[in-house]
Amino acid sequence: MGLSVAEDQRVAGTAPMPGTAARTATGPAPPQASLRPGRRRVWRLAGVGALLLAIIAAALFLFTRDTAVRYVTAPTTRGAVTRSVSATGTVNPVLTIIVGTYVSGVIQQLFCDFNTEVKQGQICAKIDARPYQAQVDQDKANLDIAKAQLEKDKANLVYAQLSYERNAQLVKRQDVSQDVVDSARSVYEQAQAQVALDQATIEQRQAQLAASQVNLGYTDIVSPVNGTVVSRNVTMGQTVAATFQTPTLFLIATDLTKMQVDTNVSESDIGVTKEGNSARFTVDAYPNRVFQGIVAQVRQSPQTVQNVVTYDVVVDVDNTDHALMPGMTASVQLITAERTDVVRVSDQALRYNPPGAEPPAAGATTQGQVWVARDGLPVLVSVTRGLDDDSNTEIVAGDLRPGDQVIVGEQRDAATHAALPTPRM
Repeated sequence: MGLSVAEDQRVAGTAPMPGTAARTATGPAPPQASLRPGRRRVWRLAGVGALLLAIIAAALFLFTRDTAVRYVTAPTTRGAVTRSVSATGTVNPVLTIIVGTYVSGVIQQLFCDFNTEVKQGQICAKIDARPYQAQVDQDKANLDIAKAQLEKDKANLVYAQLSYERNAQLVKRQDVSQDVVDSARSVYEQAQAQVALDQATIEQRQAQLAASQVNLGYTDIVSPVNGTVVSRNVTMGQTVAATFQTPTLFLIATDLTKMQVDTNVSESDIGVTKEGNSARFTVDAYPNRVFQGIVAQVRQSPQTVQNVVTYDVVVDVDNTDHALMPGMTASVQLITAERTDVVRVSDQALRYNPPGAEPPAAGATTQGQVWVARDGLPVLVSVTRGLDDDSNTEIVAGDLRPGDQVIVGEQRDAATHAALPTPRM
């Protein structure tokens, strides 16, 4: 059964709805149909506006609802308050002897090495002594020649004296002329001078021999003190030359049970560093051990490096257990002031002041105030401050006891959190 064209379009969904074609043919659509898209846009804008108003209201609610103050506290403690100066230094023996050589030559033997315990006068090394022994033998021979010459000239002196005395007797009887007497006298005086010259020559030869013997003795390198060899700079067979500068062969520390720390203190801190101050330091080898010392010397010789001026401060340390070794790097705290077993509070407590509260009165630097949490209420307590070490401050006077919780800060929390009441002034 066939369908018309209109019916085919309705079945396919492409035919116009009934009445549409008539409206299109007869004229424009009614006004209500043309306003539907604009109305839909208005409703959308109204929805967005309502959402923004809800967000603003929620934000105002969150920012304007009641909040509570939660105070951060720290306990008042009893202990030490220590003011110190920080510095770095090097551990060194109190006295280190440099052992060198006065003469040049080849190291023939070595008797000392690193860590060798030596006694005063002990031979540590020996230089080839043959050239110096030869010089000693030559000077001995020269001395013997001078002594023999003296004996010869003494004999001549005796003969010259007899000749002069004999001619002096003969001239009285006019058996000889006066010229003969004068000539004999001259020979006699020359013989006396020659004997004196020989004696001086002997002294000279003796001095030369002594110098040669000293040089021969210097071929034995000996320790001048009791101590420990901490450095050896030569080896067997090495040639050392002492022509222009004495070479360093050994370094001997006199007593390793007593050490010192050489520190560099900046010029801003040197004014409070005094001899006799206690010191504490650590070394990398024993990070959990604190060594104790005493400031033995504050040297007035400045050291300038890149326009930074420092001064050498020497700290004496007991090293009975030989734990410290020369050359260790030490982190030093020089104690400039210390109070032990005193009531102390955190510096933050002295700086805290609640919003709206009057700040502490300006005046004496020893006066201060802290807020203490007592029975759930913050209480203002006036105190007198003492020593301050940049972390804790000594409380000299005031109604504070160890264990009191001083307020160091505050946090704004929601009302549901537990909180202390806001302080009342």
